[in-house]
Amino acid sequence: MSLIKEILSDKELLSKPPVLIDIGASGNIHSKWKMFAAYSICVAFDADEREFGFVTKAASGYLKLHVFNCIVTDKEEETVPFYLTKSPYCSSILKPRGDKLTNWAFADKFEIETETLLKNISLSGSLKKTGIEYVDWFKTDSQGIDLRLFNNLRPDIIKNVLVAEFEPGIIDSYEGEDKLYSLFQYMENKPFWLADITVKGSERIRRETLDSLSKNAFIKKLVHFSMKSSPGWAETLYLNDFSEIKERRQFLLGWIFSTINSQHGFALFLANKGFELFNEKIFKRMVLHSRRNIYLNLLKFKFLPSVFIKFKKMFNQD
Repeated sequence: MSLIKEILSDKELLSKPPVLIDIGASGNIHSKWKMFAAYSICVAFDADEREFGFVTKAASGYLKLHVFNCIVTDKEEETVPFYLTKSPYCSSILKPRGDKLTNWAFADKFEIETETLLKNISLSGSLKKTGIEYVDWFKTDSQGIDLRLFNNLRPDIIKNVLVAEFEPGIIDSYEGEDKLYSLFQYMENKPFWLADITVKGSERIRRETLDSLSKNAFIKKLVHFSMKSSPGWAETLYLNDFSEIKERRQFLLGWIFSTINSQHGFALFLANKGFELFNEKIFKRMVLHSRRNIYLNLLKFKFLPSVFIKFKKMFNQD
């Protein structure tokens, strides 16, 4: 979008680029960041066997990319225990709860293959090393410690984060993990609102029971994915409510982030508030853009799911 790129070229955003934190990065640019990655500084973490420290990569798709060759936690210890599981996506500094997972179809993914020690840095320590004093978009999938990582940021940094993404657990997967209800309680007292949540999970069936249903691997897989899935974890996205923010840069960037997340009503609020505070034409253009997006949703029949729900309720009453 030309307007978004024009805003990203604003002198305030060029002198103070967006800062993105990516914990649990897969090595690819987060899909929602692709539009503005080239204007942004990203801090990511990749535990490997190289010398402790961080490297800065210019040719990465970002304006600047800092990659730390270690685990990131809220602790200051040089090394931390790390549990390598059958599925690398379930490995964590927290010990998997095999006793609690045994009734779930995906329990084998959490089987511990080895325990090791990995180099560690605290999140606050990583920002000190890079000289970064602010964070605009915080994204983490840390297998159990999302909330404590966010809370490891300085209070003045937290209150100015514009977007925060977490993937907390619902069931008992790890010892002492940060759960979804803890995240709700924590964010209740912060200047954020829950903009999106996607609940994910697994099937409540023991692996041996599933194996007994068929000897054919293909049939067994079909049976597995034909069963109802139950909540196990959630992908959540919070937006800053701007109750404590008055800076022009934040309103510009907050509008971009809200628009990218299809929160056009909130984007319209930020654009109107920005024009009220700063009386600049760019905010009027942002207002028109958000209004257009809202009407485009109407033309795309985005209201149909709500209509179907209304009809369903009416028929169920009869």
